[in-house]
Amino acid sequence: MSVQGDHDVVVFGATGFTGALTAEYLARNAPKGLRWALAGRNKAKLAAVRDWLAVIDPALADLALLHADSTDPESLRAVAAATKVVITTVGPYLNYGESLVAACAETGADYVDLSGEPEFVNRMYVRYHDRAQHSGARLVHACGFDSIPFDLGTLFTVRQLPADGPISVEAYLRVSGMPSGGTFATALTALSRGRQHFRALADRRGAEPELIGRRVHQPLGRPGRNAELNAWVLPLPTLDPQIVASSAAAMDDYGPDFRYRQYVAVDRLTSAVGLAVGAAALAGLAQVPPARRWLIERGKPGEGPDAAKRARSWFRVRFAGRGGGERVVTEVSGGDPGYDESAKMLAESALCLALDDLPKTAGQLTTATAMGDTLISRLVAAGLKFQVLTSTR
Repeated sequence: MSVQGDHDVVVFGATGFTGALTAEYLARNAPKGLRWALAGRNKAKLAAVRDWLAVIDPALADLALLHADSTDPESLRAVAAATKVVITTVGPYLNYGESLVAACAETGADYVDLSGEPEFVNRMYVRYHDRAQHSGARLVHACGFDSIPFDLGTLFTVRQLPADGPISVEAYLRVSGMPSGGTFATALTALSRGRQHFRALADRRGAEPELIGRRVHQPLGRPGRNAELNAWVLPLPTLDPQIVASSAAAMDDYGPDFRYRQYVAVDRLTSAVGLAVGAAALAGLAQVPPARRWLIERGKPGEGPDAAKRARSWFRVRFAGRGGGERVVTEVSGGDPGYDESAKMLAESALCLALDDLPKTAGQLTTATAMGDTLISRLVAAGLKFQVLTSTR
């Protein structure tokens, strides 16, 4: 734990849809005695969230409410200085996230978010990794469906294989559920900023230390038919492969030569074609500002489906790992990925940083490098499944 403040955990953005789900999860599952608070710019809205949480647990009627505004760096610094771990659901992070990252890096507070934005994550590394290492802050992005199932699922998989030779892992996502409004807005923004994305990636590669004696690859896979899955697979070029590669570069568990590919799997060829055409059309529309704004309005950040729809949603990520003449198939699975499980993963990440005995680390980290097996244990206890399906030698 990097700082000793007035609060163990603060939720910034609890008046939004996913932020409220995160606060609700803490209200139902946080250990007794956890010192936590809500932060935001509208105290009346925060008070309404607190009243709702007090119905779940009357002791929360006195939950602290803190002023924090993404346009007011001093307010964010005050929150960070008084907190061990700050949770933020205020996105798109490229627009609203940097000031809080800066505040945590300066004060030594730990930070977790739901960002799936490669440009944001890479820019924050370049600007704040060194400062966070100096202050002791742990800056952990992508602590929701982006990218915990893939990052920790890959770690779980390589732990089943010998690490003294090359290792390859392929991940296949099957999902039933709606992306959040924030995720949709993030995707559209990223698609419209291709040049800035590649510049941020190049800047990060120039700032990262050279990997000596080991290699990490994240090649884009090819679309096609996977007979073992009985499914059509398409490459999934999200933030997740970069997060997995960062974990692999930092840990010897992934072997001296590690390769990772990621796909989405669908049952029918027509579905695969529809996904490919839809993605191409979305990428084209994202280049036209009026069309992009119109699309973002269709799925406004801060809104989401009701509990009944979320209860019918699920995800499964199947991992096929090979190394040292052995092969293992594992799976990470859970419920609604865009909202309920993301809120759970985010909250458990914060609790893990705030309360658990973890290896001493600092800087911009991944969930695997900051929390690893300890967080996997928390998530399994919270209802996610990490399973070995088959293992051959």
